[in-house]
Amino acid sequence: MDTIVLKFGGSSVSDNIKLNIVAEKIISFVNKGNKVVVVVSAQGKTTDKLLSQALELDKIPNDRELDVLLSSGEQMSSSKLSILLNKLGFKAISLTGWQAGIFTNNTNQNAIIESINTSRINKELDEGKIVIITGFQGINENLDITTLGRGGSDTSAVAIAAALNAKHCYIFSDVDGVYTSDPNKIASSRKLNTLSYEEMLEISAEGAKVLHNRCVEIGEKFNIPIITKSTFNNKPGSVISYKIEESGVKSIVKNDNIVYIHAKAQTYSIELFNRIYEILINNGIFINNLANNSIYNFDIKFTIKTEFFNKFNDLLENELNMIDCTYFNVSKISIIGYGIMNNDKILKNTMKIIEENKEPILRVDLSDSKIAIMFKGKVSDNLVEQLHRKLI
Repeated sequence: MDTIVLKFGGSSVSDNIKLNIVAEKIISFVNKGNKVVVVVSAQGKTTDKLLSQALELDKIPNDRELDVLLSSGEQMSSSKLSILLNKLGFKAISLTGWQAGIFTNNTNQNAIIESINTSRINKELDEGKIVIITGFQGINENLDITTLGRGGSDTSAVAIAAALNAKHCYIFSDVDGVYTSDPNKIASSRKLNTLSYEEMLEISAEGAKVLHNRCVEIGEKFNIPIITKSTFNNKPGSVISYKIEESGVKSIVKNDNIVYIHAKAQTYSIELFNRIYEILINNGIFINNLANNSIYNFDIKFTIKTEFFNKFNDLLENELNMIDCTYFNVSKISIIGYGIMNNDKILKNTMKIIEENKEPILRVDLSDSKIAIMFKGKVSDNLVEQLHRKLI
C-alpha cells in the first residue's frame, strides 16, 4: 500500500458542506488502497479573525501566546473532519502537531521544522485509520506550541510526506493548479501543467499565494512530487518536480506586502550594525534587499514584510531608538522562468512596458530564473496584465 499525504486549505474546509466534499475526496483515495494522511488548515478566515482579535487586545501580542491562539483554528478543522469521517464509516483520528511528533525550533510565528517522529502516525495508519493532522504548527524544546508562518500548512504536509517517504503530496485548494499569474486579477492567466522546484520556489518566495516557499524546498530536498489541485473539481492540476520544460517566462508575480525602510545613524561601526541586525532577528523580523549606502555613516536600506511593521515600529521606540528611519510601501513585480536571462528580449520588453507606464524603479535584481523589479510605491494590476500579454 502506498502512503499519500493530502493537504486541504482553509477555503476547502470552511463549512460543513465543504467538509463533506473533502471527506469524499479522502474516501476516494482510501478506496484505491492507499494509506492516507490528511493535513488541514484552519477553516476559512479563522486565522485572520483570531489575529484581529489578538490585535484588539495588544497591537504587539506576546509571541508565545499568539501561537497558542492561532494554532487553535487547525484543531477545530481536524476534529470536525475526523468526526465526519467516522460518521461515514471510516476510522479516522485527529492529531495536533505535537501529537504527530512535529518538532520545531523556538521561533514563534515563523518556526522551522527540525524533525518529525512518525511513530504515532505510523501506528494509527497500521491500525487502518485515516490520520488527520493539524497543519501550520509544531512544538519546540520547551514543549510550547509554535506556528510555521502564514501558509505553513503546506510545509507541514510536504515535511510529513518526506518523513513518511510518501509517494505523493497533494495540495488541495479552491484553485486547480499554479497559474502564470494571479487568475483572480489577471484575466489572461493560464494554468501550468508542470513546473520545476526552482521555478515554484521563486514564485512562492516572491509572494504568490500558491505554496509556502519552505514546502517547495523540502519537496526538492527529498524528491517529493507536489501536486496542486482543486478540491471542487477533478481537473488535472499542476505537478512540481525536477522536470524542467522549455525555458521562458512561466509566471509573473506582484507583491504589495512590502515596506521599504531607510535607516540612518550618526556614526557607523560593525558593532552597531551587528547589534541592530541581532535585535531584528531575535524579534522574528527578517529583512531583505539589504544595502549599505556609506562606509562612514550608518546608512542602510532594506525591506520587510508588511506583517512585521507594527513590531518593527515598536522596536524603533525602544531597542532601536539609536537609528532614524523613513519608510513607505512599495510593489515588486517578479518575472520568473528557468533560463530567462538567456533571452535578452524578455528584459528589453519588460523595461519598455515599464517606461511606457512611467513607473519609477527603485531597484532591479537579475538571476538566471528571475527578473525582480521594485518600484517607488504601489503599482496597479494593469501593469502586470500588460507584461503578461507581452511575455506569456
